[in-house]
Amino acid sequence: MTVPLSVLDLVLTSSGQSAAEALSSSIELARHADRLGYRRFWLAEHHLYPGGAGSASYLLAPTIVHATSQIRVGVAVLVIDNYSPLQVAEIAGTVAALGGRGFDLGIGRGGPSVEQRARAKETNRKLEAGEIQPGPVAPFREVDGVVIPSFCAAPFADVRAGLNDRLLSRTPGNPADFGEQTRDVLGFLDGTYQAQEGVPVVATPAHGAENVQVWVHGSSAGVSASVAGALGLPFGANYHALPQQILETVAAYREAFVPSPEHPNPYVIVSADVLVAESDEQAAELAAPFRPWLHGIRTEYVAQPYPSPAEAAALPWSDEHEAIVSDRLASRIVGSPKTVVRRLKALVAATGADELVITTQAHALADRVRSYRLLADAWRSEHPRARSPIT
Repeated sequence: MTVPLSVLDLVLTSSGQSAAEALSSSIELARHADRLGYRRFWLAEHHLYPGGAGSASYLLAPTIVHATSQIRVGVAVLVIDNYSPLQVAEIAGTVAALGGRGFDLGIGRGGPSVEQRARAKETNRKLEAGEIQPGPVAPFREVDGVVIPSFCAAPFADVRAGLNDRLLSRTPGNPADFGEQTRDVLGFLDGTYQAQEGVPVVATPAHGAENVQVWVHGSSAGVSASVAGALGLPFGANYHALPQQILETVAAYREAFVPSPEHPNPYVIVSADVLVAESDEQAAELAAPFRPWLHGIRTEYVAQPYPSPAEAAALPWSDEHEAIVSDRLASRIVGSPKTVVRRLKALVAATGADELVITTQAHALADRVRSYRLLADAWRSEHPRARSPIT
C-alpha cells in the first residue's frame, strides 16, 4: 500500500488579499486536493495573525466537506487550552453533523509553557549581552537522508506571547493537564464522561457523533506524544514545525502506545513543509518569500501576510536574518518532483510514517495548487509502503 499524502492548510492571507479571499482560496485548494487523491485536508488554527484567516477553522470545515466529494476534513489543531473539553467535543459533534461524512478532530496543547518561556527569556538575555550569537546552537546533522537541524537562538517576543494567552483566556504559561483534557473529550464523545457531582451528562451533539476521529498532534517527545500513545490514539508528529525532535517524538509515541479498540496499532502521520515546481531553480525562486515571513513569526510571534517573490526580494536580509531561520530552511523540502520525492521517501523511512501531511506556502494559489499536483503525480509513481491503513 502506498503511504498516503494529506494536506495541512494554514489558511494564510497573501499580501493584498482579504480574509474572505483567503478562506475562498482554502476551499478552492481543498477541491484540487480532493481531485488529486489526497487523503485528508487539515485546517490549522492560529490566532492574532494579520496574515492568517484560520482563527476559527472548524467553522470552515463543513463548507469544505460540501465542496469536496471524498477527502477527509479535519482541524490540526484545535488548541484545547483555548476551549473547555466540553466545547471541543461539542464542536466536533456539530461539524461532523453539518458535514455529513465525518470529521478528524486533531487536538493539541497551548503554549508556551512556563519552562519554555523561561528558556526563551534566558536566550533573550544572552543575545542582548552578546554572550551568544543568533543562529544554530550546534551543527546540523543528517539521518538517513533526513535533515535534523539544531535549535536556533533567536529573540523571543515574550510580551506578545503573554498577550496571546490573556486574550485567549488561557492561564499564562500554565496549560491545563493535557491528558485529563483529552480523556474528557473522549468521554463526552462516547458517553463515558463521569461528572464529579454524580449528575448524568449527555453532551449533545458530541455524544454519539458519527465518524469523529480523534487525533493528537505534537512537536516533541513530551506530553502530547505520551498522551496519544497511552490513550491508543493516532498521532501527528510535526516535522514541519519542530524538525529538531522528529525522531524522538515518534519514538516516544510508539513507546507509550497502548492498543485501543479503535486502534490496535500505533499510527503516525508526519508533517513536512514542501514546495514543488518543475525544476529545483523554479522551486527555489517561489520559496524565497518563506524566509522573511518565517523570520517575522520567529522574532515577532506573529505571522504577517505572505509576501510575493518580488516583495520578498525588496526586503532587507542579512546573514543574521538567515541564521535565525536556518533550521526551518534546511528542513523545508523544496525542489523538482524528483528532488522532493527523494527527500520525502527518506522522511518516511527514518520515521516509519504511516502517512505524510504536506503543508505548502506560496504567494499565489496557482503555485500552491501546481505544487500539490506535481507531488501527487510523482508520488503515485514511487509506491513506498505503509505500515497500516487508517480511514
